[in-house]
Amino acid sequence: MMVELAWVALALALLPLGMCLVNMALYRAPPLRTVPNAAVSILIPARNEESSIAGAVLAALAQPGVELEVIVLDDHSTDNTAAIVRGLAARDPRVRLAAAPPLPPGWSGKQHACHVLGTLARHPVLLFQDADVRLEPNALGRMVAYLRDSGAGLVSGFPRQVTGTLGEALVIPMIHVLLLGYLPMLGMRFSAHPGFGAACGQLMLVDRDAYAEAGGHAAIRTSLHDGVTLPRAFRRAGHRTDLFDATGLARCRMYQGFGQVWAGFSKNATEGMATPAALPVWTVLLFGGHVLPWLLLALSPGWVPALAAGVGVALRLLLAVRYHQSLVGALLHPVGVLVMLAIQWTALVRSAFGRPSVWRGRAYPTSPLPGSDG
Repeated sequence: MMVELAWVALALALLPLGMCLVNMALYRAPPLRTVPNAAVSILIPARNEESSIAGAVLAALAQPGVELEVIVLDDHSTDNTAAIVRGLAARDPRVRLAAAPPLPPGWSGKQHACHVLGTLARHPVLLFQDADVRLEPNALGRMVAYLRDSGAGLVSGFPRQVTGTLGEALVIPMIHVLLLGYLPMLGMRFSAHPGFGAACGQLMLVDRDAYAEAGGHAAIRTSLHDGVTLPRAFRRAGHRTDLFDATGLARCRMYQGFGQVWAGFSKNATEGMATPAALPVWTVLLFGGHVLPWLLLALSPGWVPALAAGVGVALRLLLAVRYHQSLVGALLHPVGVLVMLAIQWTALVRSAFGRPSVWRGRAYPTSPLPGSDG
């Protein structure tokens, strides 16, 4: 029995490594060129972002060769977010501050904020960006070139994920494990099926006309996971979506501390992995390929479980080196997998008992409301 399990574990470990090697050849940075006379509206929803909003706006304003406006929507902040943006707007006319109207029933906060921002934008290309994202020089022009070259209605990239604590380093890099190890990018590029849609909610660039045809953020009004639901809405409307490597174009510290990591990954779990049908499959893939080899190696040492364990860590180290992630988190990869699965199973149980997700002081239902795309 141990021998058979070891071979299964090896197969489950080799699957994401093989997929990752193929995907890394497709998941590339945008070209080192820009589109002349590009005009972009940078749209930033902000709710209690006084510690990060100035950095986001100043990095956006520093983008050369692009006609741009930066619109920040103050989403009922109780800190100094609005005052900070007001001061930036007084010094640079490209900055506008808007106040969010009351949150309507049936909307999540971020989707409503992005919807309002979309109505305020003036330019034909829209960049929806989180307040904790920092664009690097020339990033915006390169992203516009990628949007035009790809022929897609929506393109998105995962910024370099900055981590400052062990809890962050264990879990946040799992985003790249899931993306590159389990999403067949050949399918994303050559199939219009909505199931191949994927994006990073931190950084999404869209063609305004395609955005309108897809229903915009109104199409995903109840969603807490726009990185999954918005590209699927575009694909259902007949528009392609694509991904690029944004490691060198932007950086983001998504969460600060393990408490925020747990809450942040929990809030959108039931629109991703944590469904009754999907989570058992994900558990087999992740536990079987990344944790089981270590258990078998401890119980019955041999070259097969040792190879399987090594393959899993090699995958994580490869991603850590390529995408500038924590090496400590990579070496503790099985622990990160266990934490990720614990978050997902906790979210699924919470959903089963009807307990709402809570994020930034707002509580949301555990299943999509009528009219949602999520």
